[in-house]
Amino acid sequence: MLILTKEDVQKCFSMKEAIEVSKQALAMYTAGDAQVPLRTNLDVALHEGQSLYMPAYANGDVEALGVKIVSAYPKNIDKGLPSIPATMVVLDPETGIVSAMIDGTYLTQLRTGAVQGAGTDLLARQDATVGALIGTGGQAASQLEAMLTARPLKEVRVFDINLERAQAFVAQMEELLSEFETTFIALDDISAVVQGADVITTVTTSKQPTFKAEDVKEGAHINGVGAYTPEMKEVPAGIIARADRIIFDTMDGVLAEAGDFISPLEDGVVTEADYHGELGQVVREEVAGRASDKDITIFKTVGSAVLDIVTAQAIVNKAKEQGIGLELDV
Repeated sequence: MLILTKEDVQKCFSMKEAIEVSKQALAMYTAGDAQVPLRTNLDVALHEGQSLYMPAYANGDVEALGVKIVSAYPKNIDKGLPSIPATMVVLDPETGIVSAMIDGTYLTQLRTGAVQGAGTDLLARQDATVGALIGTGGQAASQLEAMLTARPLKEVRVFDINLERAQAFVAQMEELLSEFETTFIALDDISAVVQGADVITTVTTSKQPTFKAEDVKEGAHINGVGAYTPEMKEVPAGIIARADRIIFDTMDGVLAEAGDFISPLEDGVVTEADYHGELGQVVREEVAGRASDKDITIFKTVGSAVLDIVTAQAIVNKAKEQGIGLELDV
């Protein structure tokens, strides 16, 4: 069994590779070549925790089997431990034997950034140069890396409800992502962040829209990444109504979980016909993406275990090729 830490994964697997694997995973999901059961949530009331299990199996262009285990234990902070620890368990589809265990926290960050990068790559204007990133939490670094991998942005404006936090994030990204030669700017005016931006990524758990629809320019591409419950609403209904193309990672997932896209349906602002399909359909050329440079496009992701297992298997394959990780005889 192979054990891979965050550092191991970073050594052998790039964001560019993760973006391409995300396209492959969603194409298999759309084609019906993946089984993704509902996650199992166990309430561990004695310790005020929850343990979640997200299994999936894919057998399309590649074969992958696994389960991501994520726990939510708020009191761990008092013990100096992660409050949301995660582990990805990879199984050999042929034998059912566990073949690898991967740092699940980093895997989630990587594949969540990568699927946004896939959406940006397939839907944003080719000549995009200005980006906007809203939110600087745990997912923000991989989101920014994915934006820059998908498009050679010259400038990215960063917004957080706490300006000092945004400034600290920018300072960190200037060091971590220096190879992109992009200028990062922290601003406390959301309109200044969004106006003129070619690619807008919002990654928060906000229950209110994080930007104004009227600030979005013609031809912009928007990524909604953070809202994953019916109560969360990052993307304003006004821009959803105005958009020329709206694409989801999974149609059933978004319409069950993402409040910013559920509410406009319930309120009659849009109909389901205004939601044009899944990114996997765009990959398979079953659904059109951007039609012109004037189109406003939106990509919404809530995530799927198929992204975890296909990305994890690709990482394991690459690590074995390069002799990276700790091999255990169990």
